[in-house]
Amino acid sequence: MLDGPDVGALGDTALGNEVFHDRADRLGIVYAAVLEALEAGVHAAPTRAHEVDEEREIVHAGMPLGEEIAFETLEAADRLVEEPSDLGDVPGDRQDLGPKPVAYRLADQGRDRRLELCGARCERLDLPPRTLERRLEERRLGSARGSVCDAPLRPIESEIVHGGRGYSQRRMDTSILDYELPPELIAQHPCEPRDASRLFVYRRHTNEIEHRVFAELPDLLDGELVVVNDTRVFPARLRLRRAGGGQVEILLLERLGAEGLWVGLARPARRLRAGERLGPVELRERLGDGRWLLRLEDEPSGEAPLPPYITEPLADPERYQTVYAHDAGSAAAPTAGLHFTPELLARLEPERVTLHIGLDTFRPVTAARLEEHALHGERYEVSRAAWKRVAGAERVLAVGTTTVRVLETVARTGALEGRTTLFVRPGFTFRRVDALLTNFHLPRSTLLALVMAFVGVERTLELYRHAVAERYRFYSFGDAMIVL
Repeated sequence: MLDGPDVGALGDTALGNEVFHDRADRLGIVYAAVLEALEAGVHAAPTRAHEVDEEREIVHAGMPLGEEIAFETLEAADRLVEEPSDLGDVPGDRQDLGPKPVAYRLADQGRDRRLELCGARCERLDLPPRTLERRLEERRLGSARGSVCDAPLRPIESEIVHGGRGYSQRRMDTSILDYELPPELIAQHPCEPRDASRLFVYRRHTNEIEHRVFAELPDLLDGELVVVNDTRVFPARLRLRRAGGGQVEILLLERLGAEGLWVGLARPARRLRAGERLGPVELRERLGDGRWLLRLEDEPSGEAPLPPYITEPLADPERYQTVYAHDAGSAAAPTAGLHFTPELLARLEPERVTLHIGLDTFRPVTAARLEEHALHGERYEVSRAAWKRVAGAERVLAVGTTTVRVLETVARTGALEGRTTLFVRPGFTFRRVDALLTNFHLPRSTLLALVMAFVGVERTLELYRHAVAERYRFYSFGDAMIVL
């Protein structure tokens, strides 16, 4: 408190009153000056980062009182994409949206000034720019004190935070397909009996996980139509010798016509030349990606084409076939179907489609971006009766990723036979598959990308970590996972 005169000592005289009022006036001036100095440093409660006044000018609630500030409203940022934290998580009715605005590309050649919203069905909606999407350039006049409390939208920062995950609806870094797997969890032999393998159950709508046995599959279903791929694996691995005695391995991929022409892989590829004869095989032409056009005498009579990560010999080649395998044409087995027994199959009354598995299914992804990986195509066939049943089903359970590709190809094209190059990756909209039964797949594979498209990228990786912790067996002879 400021020291003042002793008013009581002045008495009740006119002079005393005059001195008193004079002193009070001066004290009031001093107090006002102090309050004015303090008031300039007081910030209003920042209930909102900014407000829009009647003249639609940007006013920051956190600015010091009485300070002049000028804002220059710039154009809305180009090609902003509002993207959910996980692809496909935005509800279809467009309610309760919670996306974060991110900049899709730093270089936009088309100068497309739009805000796009990625919905659950890959919808693209034009939205007008709002205040929060505007960039502000701030120039202070005559003061260096204080700062704006909340910075405006920073597209570059959003790209680092959200785009740093390595994927969007249009692009996906292949590194997203990596995960850690202890080598001892790679199954070296099939389970006996077939339906004694473990079954990892994930319910998408409730986010629940269960651990079951494959024989319990019928008890888990609720009216789903089960669809399987009935292709049969031919003995595609040929071990041959060159004229000089060197060993050569041929993996037959696909038959071309009836003149003994095939497409196959050969190694060591660098040492081979067109026109060379390797026992019953004649090399005709290099096709790229390690493939050869070749001519084979008679029918294939090699070994079961087991994947290279299976190092133990297979006593019974039929264990690399499904019990419902029919037409031979595959260089690899549709491994999700290896768990079925005839008895289990009879309880489910499945529908059958055919896709002959070739290079597209098991070739690893080597490109830096998943969208840069090319598919050569694989042959498929669906009968009219089978598709009528599939199209009329309330829900469809696809057994294996190859079955998914067949069903989704027909759902899009209407063609019941041909070649499919359908590449299912995150951002894909499923039109006919409602549930998925599959094995645990290799890193950097198109099969894992398909599972991520169905389940979600982060969620798939989380489920795989859980399966590793629970010691599930992985890959061709491993355990199964069902997503309901």
